[in-house]
Amino acid sequence: MTAPLTVNSASPLLEFLFASLPEVKRTKVRQWLKYGAIQVNGVAVTQGNHALHIGDCVTVLSKGQTQPASRLPAGMTIVFEDATLIVIDKPENLLSIASETERDKTAHAYLSDYVKKGNKHSKERVWIVHRLDRETSGLMVFAKTEAAKQALQNNWNTAKKQYLAVVEGGPIAEHGTIESHLDESGPYKVFSTTASERTRLAITHYRVLKRTKTNALIELDLETGRRNQIRVHLADERCPIIGDPKYGAVTNPARRLGLHASQLQIVHPTTNDRLTFSSPLPDVLARLFQNS
Repeated sequence: MTAPLTVNSASPLLEFLFASLPEVKRTKVRQWLKYGAIQVNGVAVTQGNHALHIGDCVTVLSKGQTQPASRLPAGMTIVFEDATLIVIDKPENLLSIASETERDKTAHAYLSDYVKKGNKHSKERVWIVHRLDRETSGLMVFAKTEAAKQALQNNWNTAKKQYLAVVEGGPIAEHGTIESHLDESGPYKVFSTTASERTRLAITHYRVLKRTKTNALIELDLETGRRNQIRVHLADERCPIIGDPKYGAVTNPARRLGLHASQLQIVHPTTNDRLTFSSPLPDVLARLFQNS
């Protein structure tokens, strides 16, 4: 282990390491990151763009002191991690949390194993802040402390959640707002209906980014976060998301649901910094618009 390095000015982790350890080859530094040999304030960090703050302590562990990170499923990547949060990019067809029929193959279970580093007796754990449908890919945040979970959920209405959807046909207008009262009481399907004690108001803002003869790529900002809100609202507009027969789609050109959580903006529960994370449209969906 090298002597701890103290951060004197804010910068990304990889940039700080290159500047602080000029005698070390850059490929070696990147290997240290990949295999969990870099700690920030005692927590292993694997992302080179991790934001350092003045006073942070960065340590390089020796080979014998590191433990290999638990294996994450194909397509699931960690976008950001510190002592309080983990932000991931979730692949499609992976549950966020356990269901009655699946308890182990979930984003939550894989991250729990990741923070425990394979030691089932470890007291480390992650807390669920929000969910994505199994079929939806994209950004999710998990808390590493219960206090962080509570703070994030208490302020969830201030978080910015942006999605990209590939739909059949497309809305007539290039941009607009979809508003309805959703009945979420059924276990299988959500639907818009007349306002009542059983419903909750849902508001979705949209903008068309691209069109082809058969599909449209739509950017969506959620003012509310109801179950299946985007899927219901786009179906109400007669342009259901591709690969979503539950809500009326009849085509599935990408062999997956065409919905991706592309941007997440939150306030860090301990530093109060506003953090913004982005994830590009998956290639299998982007290819549908290559010639548009």
